[in-house]
Amino acid sequence: MMQPSLPHQPNIVLIATNTNYDLALLRIMLARHGLGVELVRRGDEALALAAGGKVALALLDVALAGSARLELCLRMRAACGDQLPVFLLSGSPSPDERERAREAGVSAYLPLSLPTEDIAERVLLELKAIAPAPPAADMPTMATLEVNYHHMLSGSPDAILLMQRGSNRVLDVNRQTRILFGSTETELVQSTLPSLCPAQQPDGRSSAEAFAGYVEQVMAGGVQIFELTVLHSSGREIPCELRMVPLNTPEYRLMHVRIVDISSRKLAEQLRDGKNQVLEMIARGAPLADTLERLTLLIESQAPPVLCTVMLVAPDGVTLLSAAGPNMPADYLAAIHGLASGPVAGSCGTAVHRKETVVVSDTYNDPLWAPYKEIAVQYGLRACWAMPILLDPGTVLGSFAMYYREPRSPTEDDRRLIKAASHLAGIAIASTRREAELLRHREHLEELVQARTAELVRAKEEAEHANEELTTALDNLSLTQEELVRRDKLAALGALVAGVAHELNTPIGNCLTMAGSMSERTAELQRDLEGGLRRSVLEIYLQQAADADAVVLRNLNRAAALVAGFRRIAVDSASSQRSRFVLGDLVAQLLQATQARVAQHGLALVEEVEHWLELDSYPGPLAQALENLIDNCITHGFDGRSQGTITIRAQDTGNGEIAISVADDGDGIPSANLPRIYDPFFTTRLGAGGSGLGLYITHNIVTGVLGGHIDVVSQLGAGTTFTMRLPRTAPL
Repeated sequence: MMQPSLPHQPNIVLIATNTNYDLALLRIMLARHGLGVELVRRGDEALALAAGGKVALALLDVALAGSARLELCLRMRAACGDQLPVFLLSGSPSPDERERAREAGVSAYLPLSLPTEDIAERVLLELKAIAPAPPAADMPTMATLEVNYHHMLSGSPDAILLMQRGSNRVLDVNRQTRILFGSTETELVQSTLPSLCPAQQPDGRSSAEAFAGYVEQVMAGGVQIFELTVLHSSGREIPCELRMVPLNTPEYRLMHVRIVDISSRKLAEQLRDGKNQVLEMIARGAPLADTLERLTLLIESQAPPVLCTVMLVAPDGVTLLSAAGPNMPADYLAAIHGLASGPVAGSCGTAVHRKETVVVSDTYNDPLWAPYKEIAVQYGLRACWAMPILLDPGTVLGSFAMYYREPRSPTEDDRRLIKAASHLAGIAIASTRREAELLRHREHLEELVQARTAELVRAKEEAEHANEELTTALDNLSLTQEELVRRDKLAALGALVAGVAHELNTPIGNCLTMAGSMSERTAELQRDLEGGLRRSVLEIYLQQAADADAVVLRNLNRAAALVAGFRRIAVDSASSQRSRFVLGDLVAQLLQATQARVAQHGLALVEEVEHWLELDSYPGPLAQALENLIDNCITHGFDGRSQGTITIRAQDTGNGEIAISVADDGDGIPSANLPRIYDPFFTTRLGAGGSGLGLYITHNIVTGVLGGHIDVVSQLGAGTTFTMRLPRTAPL
């Protein structure tokens, strides 16, 4: 073996061709000797690469070599020197082209279809990377070796014949060829190979035309393997594969033909394609009868002259029903339709009963067919093999049977075939059953949907009727509510009038009593004045007048205060001034005004107000509400006590409201009184300075003018807290 090339030496094998070429094997074989491979698709690319000085040998496709003069070969040799070996590759070798290649100075003229390993060997020999094998002593060479061709043919395990090219006359055949065609050697050597074929090939061409085209391709150096259908002496067509190799002698042009029977391969391909077609029918939901018929025809095409049937198990699990048998006599299918399975029920019934394959090689003499022998004789059915179609080990869907008209036992291929058929039939039957079950479920679901829809319609109608009744009731309720509100307003107005009358009656009555008493005393004083007035009498009268004036003045002041309080009850936004103000400033002014009164009762007033809080509201009503709450703490929370704390707090709640609370640590409010504290004239200090209007007025101010709401939390002995929640911007 030659050592790998040095880096400065040419080590590239150039291939110039525009056809697909497998370079993998060529690269592997040349790489062991330090050679690389470069592929180009155009002549100018090949010339440019060769000019670089790295190309050790060039393989040129004739199609890229130029015109008839093969100019590219000449230009490459001119650019690289005569030492550059050039191999010419031809897709259609011919003597004329070979001569032109010789004149162009190419080193070798090779067919483009030459095996890669042969091309690699020619390249390595040309570059002296390997040396030719030396002749062995006392051994024949190919030039001197003579082989008895007839003996070689007779010992071959394949069908081989020798044919004369041109006439296609058969010259010699071996034993396997005689077996393949079912003819004698004498019959075969008197015929031509095309005459041993049917008139037409499967592709529609005549056999003579097809064979002539194959020979032409072989002689052009092309493919040497073809498919050709030949004819058995019985008339049976046999698909075969031909391998042809031309043989030349000084006197004859011959063709070595090897014929391989590919019937088994074709049947396997047909079975695979047929299975796919059956599965496709199952997938698209074809009718079960069509699918099973297609399956039986497929199996019959695989093992002629077999006849196939499919039986289905009825819902009772015993009765068998004919489902498919396209080539079986219709009367026979009708005769076995409805037969029961059992231990002695022919092939199909017994297979279903046993849940295993049953083989009857001779129906005339097998006890399983004794009850049905007359049917078998009538229709000439001598053998029947049946396999159960199983959904699972315990559930039988039916049976698949293969019939023959002569006694016969199954081969391993037959057993594989019936097993495949049963499996496909099981898929088809199970799929159909599932579809039927789904259809039943869909129909049941539709019934449920319809029933549910009817229920919903009834419920809708009932709801609409109930809605009408509720609408009527709501209208009546609205009328009733309006009447109740009107009555409540009248009742509230009556209570308010009664309260006002009650509150004003006392001071006015006192004034009337005093005025009447003083009127009588004045009359007495006038009578005394006529008879002479004594000083003592005048002094008594003046004292009584002064006392009466005090009583009248006090009661009139009380009445005026009550009237002022009544006016505050009706306060609204129309009579109040709205402005934007800082809450801290308002509270500070209020505390300054009330601090003296709070301190007079020994109490402390604490402020915890966020002074930056601003409101767009009514400061006057808000100050009045706060003052009323402080007065309520002083009057009711610390009655009889000389110490305590009143705390005013204010903070932003974060939801657009300000929470202002007034809390004390006084006596608290009994829980029984809490629901009534906002009622007008409700007071626990009646006759002791309480009018019962303070919290009522405060509630009206908070919920009316200020647009908020007020809450109270109180516990006896722990104090009371009133909390006003006011919007930052009061309603208009």
